[in-house]
Amino acid sequence: MAVALVYETHTLTTDNEAGISTGWLPGQLSAEGVREALDLGERRRGEDIAAVFTSDLHRSVETARIAFPGGRPPIHQDVRLRECDYGDLNGSPSHLVDAQRARRINTPFPGGQSYRQVLAATDSFLRELAEHHDGRRVLVIAHTANKWALDCLLTGASLPDLLAAPFAWQPHGWCYTVPTGWGAGTGQPS
Repeated sequence: MAVALVYETHTLTTDNEAGISTGWLPGQLSAEGVREALDLGERRRGEDIAAVFTSDLHRSVETARIAFPGGRPPIHQDVRLRECDYGDLNGSPSHLVDAQRARRINTPFPGGQSYRQVLAATDSFLRELAEHHDGRRVLVIAHTANKWALDCLLTGASLPDLLAAPFAWQPHGWCYTVPTGWGAGTGQPS
C-alpha cells in the first residue's frame, strides 16, 4: 500500500494578482481565488479523500475551508506545509524574490529560510503521512515551494532545475504516491 497524495496550491490571492511574493505573511484570497476554491471543492467532492492537509497560513486555510465547508473531509493545518520564509523579502515584489531563488537553495533568505529547509519540513510531513495514512488518499493544499519539495522528494526532480524555471500552475493539481515506509529506509532519497 501507499499514500495517494493529491496536491493543490492555495487559490489566487490579492498578492498574486499584484505580483507580490507573500511568503510567511497570511495573504488573502481574491474574488477569483474564492471562485477557484469553490471549483476545487466541486472538482474533488466525489473523490474518496480521507483528509485535507493545509499550510497554517491564512490563504491555504481559507482555500480549504471554502472548498470543504463543514470540515468534510477533515481539515488539518500543518506548519511544515508553509511557503518558503523569504524573511526580509516577505511581501516584496515577486521579481525581487525570483531573482534570489537560485542563491537560496542552501543559504537562507536574510531573516528567513532556505529551500533546503522547506524540503526538510516537507520530508518530515511525508514521514508522518506515510505512518498514519498508508492506503489512503489525501489532499494537500499548500504553496509553490512545497510543490517543488514534493517533486524533489517523490519524483527525483532537481531542486536547482525547478527553481530556475517559472512555476507552472495547473488547474487540476498534481498526483503523487508516497511509498509505504517513507523515511524508514525505503523510498526516501538520501
